Amino acid sequence: MNFAKFAASIGINNWAQQVNIDYLAHVSEYGLSYGTHEEFMFRQEVFLAADAEYTRINANKNNTFVVGHNHFSTWTREEYKKLLGTHIGADYKLENVVELDTAGLAGSVDWRDNGAVNGIKNQGQCGSCWAFSATCAIEGHQQIQNGYLFSLAEQQLVDCDKVSHGCEGGLQRLAFNYVEAHTQTLEADYPYVGKDGTCKDKSVTGGVKVASYSTVTPQSPSQLMAAIAKGPTSVTVEADTMPFQGYKSGVMNDPECGTQLDHAITAVGYGNDGTQDYYIVRNSWGAGWGEGGYIKMAAVPGLGICGIQQVSLWPTV
Repeated sequence: MNFAKFAASIGINNWAQQVNIDYLAHVSEYGLSYGTHEEFMFRQEVFLAADAEYTRINANKNNTFVVGHNHFSTWTREEYKKLLGTHIGADYKLENVVELDTAGLAGSVDWRDNGAVNGIKNQGQCGSCWAFSATCAIEGHQQIQNGYLFSLAEQQLVDCDKVSHGCEGGLQRLAFNYVEAHTQTLEADYPYVGKDGTCKDKSVTGGVKVASYSTVTPQSPSQLMAAIAKGPTSVTVEADTMPFQGYKSGVMNDPECGTQLDHAITAVGYGNDGTQDYYIVRNSWGAGWGEGGYIKMAAVPGLGICGIQQVSLWPTV
């Protein structure tokens, strides 16, 4: 791309002095378009602030992960936080907590290799992470139990789980409760649109039902691994920090990425890189984020990296 011509086309004079080349490349790569010169320059400031923070994080020799630019690099913090639709406060009470037998756990598990995980999905600009996390767990346990991997309808949960709040957020356990009381249909019959809509569950025929759900004993890597060994497990993290937002690759081991839970994702496996146990976690931000849509998160004692060992659940179908 001829950046000089591009800058001139949007009315920027002396473009080399005013516009960062990396920012222009980012705008081109993601096909971004802004209505005014002021908006264009404002987004550059957001991009450059992210760039400086990613440079700082990558300079930390204690980190075993790498961060970098993605489609969030020109988003403001307020825009980004709208995606984080699982807000679990101090008053959240764990229910149906189960202590699993951890003897004889396999050294590694990856349910993607066993046909129990669908391809990466994208929640768009809707705070429906809770629906995607719960659905991935339901899909996986359905496949493990019955041998068929369905792609189920997150939009049905967004529209019909009235105890949750659709694109304004919800909880995985409420999604499991809904699918216990109703039936979650196929995505093909109830397509995802990424915004709140009118519930159509009365027209749903067939699908999957949840019999119950269980909660992982918290603050224990071995307990979470034992749950994952049974099937994909819905987990919850704090994702409003730059290390998580800009994650590219490696094992996320940042002890300061927070424990104030605001985002639901799904652990689909675990492993070890020779020095560190980690969880394999499926996000719902498209395949362009992280390692093809996934993040590896270090398994350490306590609350866990980004709080991942606080609130985790799996369904029985």
